[in-house]
Amino acid sequence: MGSDFYCDEVLSGRTSVERVLETANVLAYHHTRPFYPVHIVVFPKRHVDSLLTLDDPHLLAEMVDVIQEVAGQVLAEHGACRILTNLGDYQDSKHLHWHVIHGEALG
Repeated sequence: MGSDFYCDEVLSGRTSVERVLETANVLAYHHTRPFYPVHIVVFPKRHVDSLLTLDDPHLLAEMVDVIQEVAGQVLAEHGACRILTNLGDYQDSKHLHWHVIHGEALG
């Protein structure tokens, strides 16, 4: 299993993040090393390996609500956004997370 930045760093407080939206079970924050001009990460506060292992429909619904609100904010401010999650080798941190992004990839 790879490293879990979200549990090990963000939730532990070792890495400070700029929160965008937070619920009882989900956190959205500005990426600490953004790949896009707007790069927000949304993840569950309890460990879930990936979208394929998520078996809690209530947590999924709460995550979608947060993603929807964050995406709506980005869309209202910038006119467009993309939402994505990664699996397998594309998933650097083995903790389910979504990216809400706008703009072209940085450098």
